[in-house]
Amino acid sequence: MKFILFSLYNFVALPFFFVSLKILSLFNAKVKKGLRDRKNLLINLEAKMNEIENENKTVWFHSASMGEFEQAKPIIQKLKEEKNLNIVVSFFSPSGYENSKRYPFADVITYIPLDTKSNAKRIIKIINPDAVVFMRYDIWPNLAEELHKNSIPSFIVDATMRKDTIRKIPIAKSFHKILYSYFDRILTVSKEDAANFIDFGLDENKIKDVGDTRFDRVYQKSLVAKEKKLFPDCFFENKKVLVIGSSWDADEEVIFPAMKKLLSLDESIILIIAPHEPTIQRLEKLENSFYNEFKTIRFSYLNNYSNERVVIIDSIGILLTLYYYADAAYVGGSFKQGIHNVLEPAVYGIPVVFGPKNENSQEAQMIKKIGAAFEIQNRKEAFRTFRKLFSNEDYRNKVGEISSEYVNSNIGPTEKICNEILSFIQ
Repeated sequence: MKFILFSLYNFVALPFFFVSLKILSLFNAKVKKGLRDRKNLLINLEAKMNEIENENKTVWFHSASMGEFEQAKPIIQKLKEEKNLNIVVSFFSPSGYENSKRYPFADVITYIPLDTKSNAKRIIKIINPDAVVFMRYDIWPNLAEELHKNSIPSFIVDATMRKDTIRKIPIAKSFHKILYSYFDRILTVSKEDAANFIDFGLDENKIKDVGDTRFDRVYQKSLVAKEKKLFPDCFFENKKVLVIGSSWDADEEVIFPAMKKLLSLDESIILIIAPHEPTIQRLEKLENSFYNEFKTIRFSYLNNYSNERVVIIDSIGILLTLYYYADAAYVGGSFKQGIHNVLEPAVYGIPVVFGPKNENSQEAQMIKKIGAAFEIQNRKEAFRTFRKLFSNEDYRNKVGEISSEYVNSNIGPTEKICNEILSFIQ
C-alpha cells in the first residue's frame, strides 16, 4: 500500500504540481521568481553551509511563507539562548524568503527544492541536520521519509488538524497516516487538534498538545511595539481611539457608514484606518469616503495634524503598534476571504470586533466565545456594537480584561516546544 501511495505522489501528484507551477509562472510574477531563484539552489546552499561552524549541532526549520515563519521565531530565538546551535531556515514561497533574508538568528536561509527523492537525499546530506522542524502544515513526503530513514528527529510544530479535513477521505487518510508516522513529535495548538491527529491511527505518545507560539510571538512583538513612538505624547489625550486594521473594500462598505454615524455622535472618537494594501489608489479612495464629512490626514503628514478625526495609515509594518493606542479594534478580512490576526489587538487588552468570515481563525472563534470579541453581520450591528463599547467605559474595560487574560493565559508554548526539540539533540 505504501509503495502504491508514494508512487502516485511521485509519478502523478508531483509532476502535476511542477507543471502547474511552470504554467502559473507565465502569469504570476511571484511564482516565476520562486522558480527562477531555485536555479543552482543546492549548489548555493552547500557553499553557505561550508561557511558556518561545523562543530555545532544544526536545527533546520521549514516554513511555507512569512506567516508560518513568524511562529517559528520565538522557538529559534529561545533555542539560540539555550544552546550553541546552527539554525537553517528554509521557505517555499518567495515572499517568505525575501522578507527573512536578514533574520539575525538564522545562520543559513534558503529556499526548499522541489520534493523529489533525489533532492530530498541531497539537501539532507548538505544540511546534515540534527533535527528538523516543519511549521504548521508545509510537509514534504519524500523529505519526511528520508529524514525517517536516516533517523533524524523531525517535528511538526503549531500543528492543526480540522475534524472535517479532506485528508481523512479514504485514500488520503492512508497516505497521511504513513506520512505523519514518520515524525517523532507532532506538537499541536489544542487538545482538539491532537485528537484529530490521533484519529489517523497514530501513536498517541508522539502527539502532544503544547499550545500555539503565535501567543508568544505577538506578546514579544507587543513589548517592542510599546517602545515605539508613532504618535506624540498626549496626542490622544481625552480621546477614544478605534483602529480598523487590515481592512478591505468589503469591510469598509459595512464599517464606514457605522463609523461616520459614531463620529458624528461622539466628538472624542478618533478613527485610525490601516488598509490591507495602502496603494495610492486605496488611500485616495479612503480619503474620498470621508470627503465633506470628516477631515482626514495621512500618517506620513502627521506633523501637519490639525484635529483631523480620521488618520489614514499610508505605510506598512506598524499595525501591531497602532493597536497599542486603541480603545477598541476592528480586524479586517472578515467580510472578504478570512480574518486577519486577532491576537495583535487582543494582546493589548482591548475589545475586538470582526465580520462573519472568521472560521479560518481558532483565536477569533475563542475570543468570541469567551466574550472578548464581537461578530457583526451588517452596518446596523456594527454601529450598535461600537456605540455600546464607546459609550460605556466600564463595559469596554471589562471586555478588554477578558481579551488580555485570554492572551496571557496562553503564553508559554515556546518553552515546551524547545524542551521537546532539545530532548532529541542533547
